[in-house]
Amino acid sequence: MNNREPLQQVALDQQKESLSLPALQTKSWLEQVIIGLNFCPFAKKELLNNSIHYWVSSHVKMKDALLEVIEQCIYLQDNPSIKTSLIIYEMGFKHFDTGGNNYLDLVDYANDLISEQGFEGIFQIASFHPDYCFADADIDDAANFTNRSPYPTLHIIREVSMEKVLAVYKNPELIPDNNIALAQQKGSAYFQQILTNIHNLPVDE
Repeated sequence: MNNREPLQQVALDQQKESLSLPALQTKSWLEQVIIGLNFCPFAKKELLNNSIHYWVSSHVKMKDALLEVIEQCIYLQDNPSIKTSLIIYEMGFKHFDTGGNNYLDLVDYANDLISEQGFEGIFQIASFHPDYCFADADIDDAANFTNRSPYPTLHIIREVSMEKVLAVYKNPELIPDNNIALAQQKGSAYFQQILTNIHNLPVDE
């Protein structure tokens, strides 16, 4: 926690530079799936305003990744013009729910840590993973693609920003069900092709 200034500068530098390949692939997924199919009603505005922070992480150990989550919360707190942060795990947390250091454990610990560090009610986490599977869904259910991303990703959301959008969004409680219905209408092959194309993006895209 004592390295806030260096972290902030590194984050600002990364934001200014051209995006790395994992960040570009994640941005393409946002454009084609999350925004293209309107899975998230407030993502388009933030994309157009360039207020999404893409942070590509090389961490594979739980302790390091959790510290990074809090660092990103501090970064958002110190930079109000940035509305949301995506922590993209280029190397770590590939196992969704099995084995040590799996992704769902990371999500659980991160949520606990946000509360412990006094960020409850300020930030919340949305979870995305290449092998995401809802608890009551079959692994091949197209519904899972509402949360399947190119890389394991934690989305840190400002609660106040989300509340403002949902306050003017008609029937926000229906968003998850509507998203699932649309995903099932499109079918798994539709989403899998998008993700395959994204992973085949050239390095200099």
